[in-house]
Order: sequence, then C-alpha cells, then structure tokens
Amino acid sequence: MVKIRLRRVGAKGQPSYRLVVADARAPRDGAFIDIIGHFNPLTDPETVVINEEKARHWLSKGAQPTDTAARLLAKAGVMEKSKTSKEKTES
Repeated sequence: MVKIRLRRVGAKGQPSYRLVVADARAPRDGAFIDIIGHFNPLTDPETVVINEEKARHWLSKGAQPTDTAARLLAKAGVMEKSKTSKEKTES
C-alpha cells in the first residue's frame, strides 16, 4: 500500500517536514517514491506548500494519506478538489 505521509528533516529541535509518497512498510525517514510538498510548523502561521497536481495524481492512484497529511492536504484545498473530481467521473 502507498501512503502520503510526513518525513522529518531539519536540525535537532528545529523540525521541518516533507510531504512524501512512500510504501507503507518503509521507515518514517527511509525510502520514498515522490516528494509532493513541505511543511514548517515553526513559522507563524505554519508554512504549507503542496504541489496540487502531484498530490491529486497520487490520490487518484489510490495513495492513502495519514491523518496529519490529510489535514495538510485539506488545508491546501487538495482533498476537496479530488473529491469533486471523483464525483464527476462516477456520474
């Protein structure tokens, strides 16, 4: 199974995360398939940059986002757009 999840990068005490597509069996900071964005929780407000085209592509291929990744995708508006596109293709 393919997951969309966070991969920690950055120095000790200064976390920053990449939003990656990875095999569910791979370790958190291990092998990944594609980088679709990044997230910095230390800025005010927190910085979220997501490549919507890549995110929608992987969601359409069946990638399952983790809870935190789903929250970030929804904040960027990717989840709503993917739901409406699925509804259009099913109709």
